[in-house]
Amino acid sequence: MTPLNLDKINQSATYSVGCDSSGMEYRFQTQYGVQYSVAFIDDDSLLSRESYQLIIANVNHVRAPQDIGVRDTILAIIEHFFEANNTTLLYICETGDNKQSLSNRLFQNWFSHFQNSVFYTFISSSIVDADGVVNYAALIIRNDNPELLEIVTEFTQTIQLLSEKPQPYILNN
Repeated sequence: MTPLNLDKINQSATYSVGCDSSGMEYRFQTQYGVQYSVAFIDDDSLLSRESYQLIIANVNHVRAPQDIGVRDTILAIIEHFFEANNTTLLYICETGDNKQSLSNRLFQNWFSHFQNSVFYTFISSSIVDADGVVNYAALIIRNDNPELLEIVTEFTQTIQLLSEKPQPYILNN
């Protein structure tokens, strides 16, 4: 992954964004004292092509009031990710606290307000795990990615495969 340009991010972000030494994690603090981390982790779990999982975390676990600046700052980071990297982002909501649906709806709402969303393909899907818990996965990719159709097809097939219940295997003696 090509590191992002902090000067460009901070020109369009509401909050001042800093970066760790790896160039893979970006942090900012809101006016309410909530500290966020936006990280990009190499991910080969859903796609065979280069892709990164987008991780958004409330680092200090402070209750976060509605704050449009958080949305705008995260979208600025994502936009500059795609300026530097014409690859795939996966956003997976499996929070473990039964707030997956809320997180998924919030992220979809944020992305729908993204001014440049017409330049991207955004596909969201649900996956029910073995315990019956519904988790969500989203694919975000630039429309000018030369592998767009193949990546969308692979994502769709992988989600479908993960959503199917395994068939019992019976051994014959």
